[in-house]
Amino acid sequence: MTMEAIYREVMAINIIQDMQKREAAAKSFFEKLNHTVLPEKFNWAAEIFEGMHVKERGDQLGLIWTDLDTDAERQFTYKEMAANGNKFLNFVRKNGVQKGDNLYMLTPIVPETWFATLAALKGGLVTVPTATSMTAREIEFRFESYKPDVIIAFEGLTQLVDDALQKVKCTPKAKIVLGKKAGWVSYSVLDGESAEAAPADVGRDDVLFCFFTSGTTGLPKRVGHSAVSYPVGHLSTAVMQGLEPGNVHHNLSAPGWAKWAWSSFFAPLNVGATASGFAFTALNIKKYIAAVAKYKVNSFCAPPTAWRAFVGLDLSQYDLSAMKYSLSAGEPLNAEVIDQWRKATGTEIRDFYGQTESTAMIGNPPWMEGKMRFGSFGYPAFMYDVILTDDEGQEITEPDQPGHIVIRLSNWRALGLFQEYIGDTEKTRNVFKNNLYFSGDKAAFDKDGYWWFVGRSDDVIKSSDFRVGPFEVESALIEHPAVMEAAVVGSPDPQRYQLVKAFVILTEGNKPSRELALELFQHTIKVLAKFKIPRIIEFVDALPKTISGKIRRVELRENEEKKKTAEGAVSHEYFYHEFPELGSKKKK
Repeated sequence: MTMEAIYREVMAINIIQDMQKREAAAKSFFEKLNHTVLPEKFNWAAEIFEGMHVKERGDQLGLIWTDLDTDAERQFTYKEMAANGNKFLNFVRKNGVQKGDNLYMLTPIVPETWFATLAALKGGLVTVPTATSMTAREIEFRFESYKPDVIIAFEGLTQLVDDALQKVKCTPKAKIVLGKKAGWVSYSVLDGESAEAAPADVGRDDVLFCFFTSGTTGLPKRVGHSAVSYPVGHLSTAVMQGLEPGNVHHNLSAPGWAKWAWSSFFAPLNVGATASGFAFTALNIKKYIAAVAKYKVNSFCAPPTAWRAFVGLDLSQYDLSAMKYSLSAGEPLNAEVIDQWRKATGTEIRDFYGQTESTAMIGNPPWMEGKMRFGSFGYPAFMYDVILTDDEGQEITEPDQPGHIVIRLSNWRALGLFQEYIGDTEKTRNVFKNNLYFSGDKAAFDKDGYWWFVGRSDDVIKSSDFRVGPFEVESALIEHPAVMEAAVVGSPDPQRYQLVKAFVILTEGNKPSRELALELFQHTIKVLAKFKIPRIIEFVDALPKTISGKIRRVELRENEEKKKTAEGAVSHEYFYHEFPELGSKKKK
């Protein structure tokens, strides 16, 4: 298959309305693709975006953007997106930037983020997406690890960037600002550049993305993706999501993380759909859903934290009739939320799973609607040979046995899998062992082949002789109407090693109390095995999260360890053993 033929076949698959036929076509396609030898050279921006989409649908909208704070709006056709990308590429080339150099992007949800990404892909630059919420130290850490060759940033971050550059003694070839700043070039200067640019000679294994992971379990790693692993790998994501050519797709995600590249860039633009972006300072869920309705979004992807907020609205006030697909990723979504959204809109939220290191590798594709088991995150995508293993790397074949989520590489190497942890051969070697890639996550599958998320390998709680996955406990807590959100970790304990502790955010109108803690303990007793019941509940106002919405359980665990050596009681913290009503007479 030629590269163009590969993309055309995926577009054809995603317009099949008979879901049984779509599933069969997708399976057949990936069976071929997984064993296809791809060309040595591949420039996605030149060959697919421009060579196919701009040529054939140049006047179709490629991007819809609005600012929810100001109601500003900008829209761009595929042809206009290509022109803006080429202007960016021509400018940085004039400043000595060349293939293999890196481009740090510290930009919010603005059209220029899409243009700069197109430019980097066409020019063979290594894109380094960087969240705009970074602190000075976090920026310094990144610049120390991977010195920038060119930077684009919004005005509010330029001083932090300049300070970090001075500390690490680095002078980039160009600094572009969205706005004005002394010593920086304003983005508006790029308007004078040519709208045509020659593509770089990009090899299929050339690294084109460097993602710093969100650091949920430790220091961020530098994930290197190639000219194939994201552009071609996200065909898995496009099929999993079901994106159709010409439809409007929306993803609630910030550009500093891999999820934006997944669902705001590659998945829609791979198949000739329209991407959309809504900028905001603070998330106003009513305005956000109103924008989804206004722009007649056909497919909508959001993190679990957002879905939990959306289902709290009176959704009957919004015209969501254009909605065909609802999607969730980032952390597993609880069954209760899926059920509430379905009752309100008629569409099921389809959960799917992947990592910064991969593309969509497990999930509920469109043909699973009506057949999903709420709480399950589906089954392995056809691009990936996913199995479960025990701690020794032996495959688990029996149902309901938790194990490590592993990609087997001996049959084929999944196209969406990353190349390496840049600059860290030891970490790369630790996850690639015996022709297997260890994801660091744990799951189980049932007798019917549905997969169920357990948690990060590092998040699994070891209490006495039992191992407890936090997600199942969190799901049980969220079923209670007073609970908005929950995070569960292990709290150090001298007798049991760890106790299951739940941090709980309450819904509006509920306040922390002994009575409510008792209710939650009693509720979990009804739905969980005894060894999984929380032994400690602490009511909190917020949970530590990455900008992509993932709970930083590592921070919660670290705080718990510090509390054990500190004096004084914690506010709104309740212990199971202190409730005689529960029949617990022994401490802990």
